[in-house]
Amino acid sequence: MPKTQLISRRAFLRASRNVALGVGAGLALPNLFLNRTKAATGQNPSELIRVGFIGTGQRGLTNLGGLTKNVVALCDVDKTHLATAKAKAEEASGRPCAAYSDYRKLLEDKTIDAVCITTPDHWHALPAIEACQAGKDVYCEKPLTLTIAEGQTLVRVVRRTKRILQTGSQQRSDPKFHRGCELVRNGRLGKIKTVKVGIPAVNFSGPPVPDSEPPPELDYNFWLGPAPWRPYNKLRVHYLFRFFWDYSGGQMTNFGAHHLDITQWALGMDDGGPISAEGRARYHAEHWYEVPEWFEVAFDYANGTRVLCGQGEDYRLGALFEGEKGTLFIGRGALDADPPELMEGPIKDSDVRLYRSTNHYQDWLDCIKTRKLPICDVAIGHRSATVCHLGNIAIRTGRKINWDPKKEKILGDKEAAKMVSRPYRPPWELPRA
Repeated sequence: MPKTQLISRRAFLRASRNVALGVGAGLALPNLFLNRTKAATGQNPSELIRVGFIGTGQRGLTNLGGLTKNVVALCDVDKTHLATAKAKAEEASGRPCAAYSDYRKLLEDKTIDAVCITTPDHWHALPAIEACQAGKDVYCEKPLTLTIAEGQTLVRVVRRTKRILQTGSQQRSDPKFHRGCELVRNGRLGKIKTVKVGIPAVNFSGPPVPDSEPPPELDYNFWLGPAPWRPYNKLRVHYLFRFFWDYSGGQMTNFGAHHLDITQWALGMDDGGPISAEGRARYHAEHWYEVPEWFEVAFDYANGTRVLCGQGEDYRLGALFEGEKGTLFIGRGALDADPPELMEGPIKDSDVRLYRSTNHYQDWLDCIKTRKLPICDVAIGHRSATVCHLGNIAIRTGRKINWDPKKEKILGDKEAAKMVSRPYRPPWELPRA
C-alpha cells in the first residue's frame, strides 16, 4: 500500500507525471485546468462566482443554503442526497444545476470557479488538493484534514497554486467570538494561565446493527475511497462516520476543531501550537463505536499556558480563559466575564485588532475576488486541526506527546510519529512528485 508523502516545493514544481488517483494525467499539473474566468481572477468583481458542491448531506445542505446564489453544480456518491440537494438548489436559485457522482468530473468543468467540500473527514484533503490543482478556490469543512500530514501537504499545494481556501470554522465570523478573542489578546485578563475547552458528549445512535449490503443509492466503494476496506454498516456512514478512526476523530475533531480553533486565535497561536499533549479517555463498555465516549487532554504551550480540553460537568461548552485578573467565557451565543468590568470599554485602534468577518461564506467570496487570505486560511485550519490530531494521538497511545510546532514533528517517539499520517487504500494516495 502506498505511503503518505509530503511535497517539497522544488519537487512539486518539477512534477510532470500523473498522480495515481485514477483521474488522468491532467490533475498532476497544477495549471492544466486553471480556470481563468474574470470572477476567479478578480478582473470583474461584479461577476458571479460559480460554486460546485462536493458532498450534499446534512451539513452540505446548510452550506448550500449559505451559498445558494452561487451554486451551479453538485456532487455526491449518495443518489438520494444528490437528488434532494439538486431540487433545493434549483428551486432556490431558479436555474438548472449540474449533478455528478464523481467529484473529479465536476473539477474538469472549467466554468466552475470554486468548490465547497462538505464530505466525511477522510474525504477532505484529496478533493481540496485536486480542486486547487484544477485552478479552483476552495471552502472546506472542518476539521480540515484527517491527519497532520494531509494538512502539511494541503498547505503547500494551496500556496503553490495560489488558491484561496477558507476552512469552515465559522465561529471566527461570529461577533461574540471575535470580541472575546480581542479582549484576551489585548490583556484584559492579564497573563492567561489556563483555558478550559468543553465539547459535547458522543451522540452515536446505537445499539449496533449487523453489517449488510450497501443500499443501491450509495456508491459505497467510492464513499470509502482512501479508507481501509470493510463491509458496509449503516451506523458507520453519513453523520455517524465521525465516531470511527478510519474516517474521523470523534468529538475532538468535530467540536474540538471549533473551540480549540478559537483558543488558538485568542492565544495568538495561529502559526504555532502546543509543545505537548497528554490525555486520558474512557471508551464505550460495549464498543458501539471506536472513539472515546469521554476524554480529557492537557495541551501545554511554550509560554506556560495550559489548555485543558474535555467532556463532562467540569467543562462548559466553549472556551473558558482563566487569567491573572479574572475569567472570560466564549461560547455559542455567550460571552461573559468575571468580574464583568473586564469586558467594559472599546478595543482601541491602537490595540491588537483581529481580522473581522461577519459572514464566513461572504468573506470567502470576497477573498476570491481580492485574492487576500480569508479569516480562516488553509494554514490556520491546518494548525487548529493539528491540535486536535495531537490530542487524539495522545489518547490513543496513552503517552505524553512532545511536539515541535515550528518543525511540525513529534519528538522522541517513533511509534507516535508514524501516526501523523495514514496509508491510503489503492489507487488513492496523496500527490507526490
